[in-house]
Amino acid sequence: MKKLIPIAVALVSLANWRTRAENKVDFAKQIQPILQQSCVKCHGAEKQKAKLRLDSKEAAMKGGKDGVVIIAGNAEKSEMYRRITLPKGDDDIMPNEGDPLSREQTELVRDWINQGADWPETAQAKLSEPTNPLAGLPADFKPGPNEAKAAAKVAQLGVDIRPVAMNTHWTEANFRPQGASISDPVIAPLKELTSLTDLNLAGTKITDAGLAAIEGLTYLTRLHLELTAISDAGLAHLKNLSHLTYLNLYGTTVTDAGIEHLKGLSNLKHLYLWQTKVTEAGVKKLQAALPNLEISTGAEINTLVKKEDKEEKQEQKEEKK
Repeated sequence: MKKLIPIAVALVSLANWRTRAENKVDFAKQIQPILQQSCVKCHGAEKQKAKLRLDSKEAAMKGGKDGVVIIAGNAEKSEMYRRITLPKGDDDIMPNEGDPLSREQTELVRDWINQGADWPETAQAKLSEPTNPLAGLPADFKPGPNEAKAAAKVAQLGVDIRPVAMNTHWTEANFRPQGASISDPVIAPLKELTSLTDLNLAGTKITDAGLAAIEGLTYLTRLHLELTAISDAGLAHLKNLSHLTYLNLYGTTVTDAGIEHLKGLSNLKHLYLWQTKVTEAGVKKLQAALPNLEISTGAEINTLVKKEDKEEKQEQKEEKK
């Protein structure tokens, strides 16, 4: 009987190891998209709240003003996990703009940290956004005569039109926290806000027709349209946004035909097309027209996942031997 005990323990350990392997969180496939969509706007190359960056492994593990936020192997003691699980409305919740992470997302982050917070170099996220969003904009710009009135209308919705930096006329607006309550009529006043350089409409109920309100905002540099009903027709309204450097179309139904409308945007540097209907051929065609454009489609994630699946299967074969 005593001889059987070590064998039994070994079998239990092997079973637990296999369970953990099967449930291992994939950074590139499951964590990287969360960081991209919910974290790096405030903790990336452009902005570092509390001196914290989450756009690279080195910076994330270093932590910020309040110390280390990720303790590999222990989510319960990791400040990052504590913040994302705080109740909505708490001053310390992360992200502090927009909707809180879903239970599924927080559990993924928890498991990822508990499993060692693995961040493969091959999955190094290209999460940084433009470091100087105002570069190239006219220094002598003056707001239009109807800007104040339009800003007041938008403020009634609980959305402030605020300066992107001190001592500048350039402004930003974030409609994401209002989510489904934001529709086409609601954003109509934006057509008067020519000072807008940063506009976030992610997760709202806007449609292709609604984007007509922003087609004259030629000084826009950053535009978030992820997780909306925007399709190819909507992208036609972006043709004249010549200063646009960042565009996020994650989770929309745009296709190859839609991104054809972007070919004239020579300043576009970052384009996100995860979970869209754009094909590899469409991406190559756009890349040829805009060689300096960095396009993220999730293809690199799929490649990594396939590689890791192959390695895991090989390990399993070796175990059986």
